[in-house]
Amino acid sequence: MSAYLRQFVKHRKIERVVVCSVVPKKNRVVRAAAGKTKVLWLNSRLNLGVGIDYPQPRSIGADRLANAAAVAKLYGCPSIVVDFGTAVTFDIISKRRNYIGGVIAPGLEAMTNFLYQHTALLPKLSLTEPRRAIGKSTIAAMRSGAVFGYRGLVREIITRIKAERFPREKVHIVATGGYAQLIASKLREIDAVHPHLTLEGLRIVANLNS
Repeated sequence: MSAYLRQFVKHRKIERVVVCSVVPKKNRVVRAAAGKTKVLWLNSRLNLGVGIDYPQPRSIGADRLANAAAVAKLYGCPSIVVDFGTAVTFDIISKRRNYIGGVIAPGLEAMTNFLYQHTALLPKLSLTEPRRAIGKSTIAAMRSGAVFGYRGLVREIITRIKAERFPREKVHIVATGGYAQLIASKLREIDAVHPHLTLEGLRIVANLNS
């Protein structure tokens, strides 16, 4: 990783590297790879284009802050970001453009890998759209449970967030992350799937703090 980053920075004219890190142990590698190039670490103390109405702002993951910055700028507020990463996270931005909290659920791949690693008879699974709800094989049954189950999870959490915070407001709901296209593209509750929303957030925050 260090060699790749070093080569990437070396052969390009880069004024600043913007980092959204949720793995502190890797920060030293990024610093070393950046060399003399300035590094901007995304955190709650920067100008994000949104406020933070949250008891412990420093505990919010940098990726979630990037998503909040991006969705507010690109789609407007109030808004909800559903990020299908290692965990499935829901981040809520109020009408007043404040990050107000979220929901964290186990990630889709983490769940299927757990079943594979801890259950002797269940195979490793590639995630694709199931043909039907009732599986005619172990893999088909697992795929149905994963894909349809996570759509149900996302739908229920969005319904509860809207009822609790936005009962009579139009809310922009945007999905991102590795499995956003598979899971969210067939959910009517999702307004848009934006695969690179987190990267857009990094760009937006970098420009706000240039």
